[in-house]
Amino acid sequence: MAPRPVWKGYLKLSLVSCSVAMYTATSTSSRIRLNIINRETGNRIRNQAIDSETGDVVENDAKVKGYEVDDGEYVLLEEDELDEVALESTHTLEVEQFVAREEVDPIYLDESFYIVPNDEAAYEAFAVIREAMKKKGMVGLGRVVTHRRERLLMLQSRGKGIAATALRYRNEVRDEHEYFDEIPNVKISPDMIELAEHILESKHGHFDPSEFEDRYEDALRDLIKAKKAGKAPPSSPSPKPSNVINLMDALRRSVKGGKGGAAANAKGGRRTTAKKSAAKKKTAKHKRLKKAS
Repeated sequence: MAPRPVWKGYLKLSLVSCSVAMYTATSTSSRIRLNIINRETGNRIRNQAIDSETGDVVENDAKVKGYEVDDGEYVLLEEDELDEVALESTHTLEVEQFVAREEVDPIYLDESFYIVPNDEAAYEAFAVIREAMKKKGMVGLGRVVTHRRERLLMLQSRGKGIAATALRYRNEVRDEHEYFDEIPNVKISPDMIELAEHILESKHGHFDPSEFEDRYEDALRDLIKAKKAGKAPPSSPSPKPSNVINLMDALRRSVKGGKGGAAANAKGGRRTTAKKSAAKKKTAKHKRLKKAS
């Protein structure tokens, strides 16, 4: 079954526009879903809305949204009132500004979407917008209204399509200074940094999402499979790392135990440099002696 678009409208760049559809780029449908079961009957438990004061079940037609303005006092908001204040969807995603991708702080990135042309007439204009962003190495910023809310989107070319990433607003990102300011300034020796760099080099690679599996999901599947077969649940205790007593010693041991021999490369590099330096000195000395004679 083909996925349903979460939004349809027009992608607009100045006077150029094309019909597009936007789809969610990620999904959690493959995750295991657990239900709440009555242990005594084995039946699934059904959630009900309960009045916090009377304890009575509240039917759907009696439910209404509310905002707490004081302790236990709410302003009730009807659906038609919420519709009145909701931004009108113009069904147009207009690219208002272009910025360098590195200017967008990753902490503002939220969920991702795919934008595709919605009919044959849109192919050419869509490709023009996509290729222009790709060649300039820039991303577009625009806004779209979905589910009553206006969302800021970052658009960037991706293959034959355009990826849109919803951006959080400034008031949704906590101030880092509240968390980082109390971290003291620590003086670190250059040797420690050098050893840490060797460890980084030994673990250097390229991002491939297929190399990373959801280990919790796998363990959960194994647990369900074992219990279904009436077997004992598999156990996989995770050893806790010991506290670092001597940081320098831990760094040295990490370098020695690293894969690929980054430390050996580093030592080899230092030996090569030392040999070159010695050779230069020897040549210079030979030239001086020859000149003196």
